[in-house]
Amino acid sequence: MFEVVIGLEVHVQLNTKSKLFCSCPTSFNHKQNTNTCPTCLALPGALPVLNKEVLHKSIMLGTAIEATVNQTSYFDRKSYFYPDSPSAYQITQLYTPIVEHGKLQIDFEDATSKTIRINRAHIEADAGKNIHDGDISKVDLNRAGTPLLEIVSEPDMSSAEEAILYLKKLHSIIRYLDIGDANMQEGSFRVDVNVSIRPKGDEKLYTRVEIKNINSFKFIHKAIEVEVIRQSEAWEDGVYDDEICQETRLFDQVKQETRSMRGKEEAADYRYFPEPDLLKVVVTDEMLETYSKIPELPDAKKKRFIKEFSMSEYNAMVITATVEMANFFEEMMAEDGVSAKTAASLLTVELQGRLKGEQNVTNSPVNAKKLGFLAKRVDDKTISGKAAKDVLDYLMENDEDIDSVIEKLGLKQMTDSGAIESMCDEIISTNPEKVEQYQCGKEKLFGFFVGQVMKASKGSANPQVVNEILKNKLG
Repeated sequence: MFEVVIGLEVHVQLNTKSKLFCSCPTSFNHKQNTNTCPTCLALPGALPVLNKEVLHKSIMLGTAIEATVNQTSYFDRKSYFYPDSPSAYQITQLYTPIVEHGKLQIDFEDATSKTIRINRAHIEADAGKNIHDGDISKVDLNRAGTPLLEIVSEPDMSSAEEAILYLKKLHSIIRYLDIGDANMQEGSFRVDVNVSIRPKGDEKLYTRVEIKNINSFKFIHKAIEVEVIRQSEAWEDGVYDDEICQETRLFDQVKQETRSMRGKEEAADYRYFPEPDLLKVVVTDEMLETYSKIPELPDAKKKRFIKEFSMSEYNAMVITATVEMANFFEEMMAEDGVSAKTAASLLTVELQGRLKGEQNVTNSPVNAKKLGFLAKRVDDKTISGKAAKDVLDYLMENDEDIDSVIEKLGLKQMTDSGAIESMCDEIISTNPEKVEQYQCGKEKLFGFFVGQVMKASKGSANPQVVNEILKNKLG
C-alpha cells in the first residue's frame, strides 16, 4: 500500500592532524577541554584560517563519487544556540558547496544494482560535546572545530536494506580513501535518517521525519523499520496529519521506538548568511589535478580480483568490503603457489571465525604472510584442508613457524601411494560384508571405506589418493 522514501545525511570527521580553522589537534578521548584555543573557543578577535588539507580530502571524495568539484565555493554562517557551540553559529557551506551532484552504486544479492544520487558534500565545523552526568550537564570543546564533510543523498532509497547498503558502501569508500576513521562508536561517522511514506505510485513527497544520533548499522536499520510502521499506522488510522509532523526524533534502542526530540527547523530559522571572516575558497587547476588522484576503490578492486584471481563474485565482494581485508588478502596472494580459493576460505571463513572481541585482520595473531604460507601448504598437498584448521587453531595461541607446527602436530599429509594402498587393502580385507554390499549397489558405503583409511592414517593420508585407490580396488 505504501512506499518508503529515505534520504541520508552523513557527517564524516576528516582525519586531519589539526582542526578546520585553527592549529589545535583533532582528538578523541583526550582530557576534556585541553585541545582548544581562542579560535575554537570563539573568543573575541580570533579569526579562522582554512586548513588546506580539508580541501584535499574533500576533492578526493568528490572524485570517488563522480561528483562535480566546484573550483570556487563559499562558507556561510548557520546560527543556532546550543551549549556545545561557543560561537552560537556554525561555519558551513549552504549555497555553494565544495562538492555536488555525485552518485554511488549499491549492489544487491541477486546481482542487480541501483544508483543513489548524492546531492552534495559540504565542509563544516563540528560542534563540541555535551556530557550529561545526573543533574549536571558539562561541555567538552575538544571536538569543536573538527573538520566535517556532510554528505547529503537525494531521497532515492526505498527500504532500510537499501539505506544500509548505501551507508556501508560510503563507509567503505571513506576508509579506502583514508580521509576519515569512519568509526561510528567514536562519532566520526554520524548518520541522520530522513524517512517519509507515500501511497504506491504517488510522486508527491510527504512529511519527512529526521532520526538523529544512531550509532550502528543495526540500529539504523531497526529505527527505519520502526518509524515506517509508526507512519503507516497513523495513515491507516486517519491521524497522519495530526501525528506526523516535520520534526527531529531519536531512536530508543531499549524500547525499540522513535521519540520526539524537537521540531525540525527550516533553513530560515538558522538565519544563514555569508561568512564574513573567510574569503571564497578557490581550487586551482593544479590543485584539482593533484587532489583528484585516488587509490583503487572497492568496486574496481572487486572487478580486478574476479579477473586476476578467477574468484567468485561473492568472495570478491566479501573480501573487498573493507580496505583492511582486501590488503590482507593481497598480501596472502603474494606467496607463490597459493590459490585464491584456498586463500579466500582461510581468510573469510577460518580466520574471521576465530577472531574475537576487539581482534580483526589488522591485529590478528596470525598475519597475512603466515596465513598465505598456510594456504600454500594446503595447495601443495603438504597438509589437508582439515589439518590446516588445526594448525590455525594452534597459531592463534602460539607464534611459531608453520612447518614446525605441522611436524609437531603430526599433520603432514601422507602421499606415498604404496603405504596408502596397503591401508586400503587392510580395510577391504577386514570388511568383506561391506565390500559385497557396496558392489551390489550400496554406493553410500564408499564413505565408510574412506573414513576407515583416514582413521588408520590418523588423518594424514591424502584424501584424493585414498579415493582413487579405493575406487580402483572396489570396482
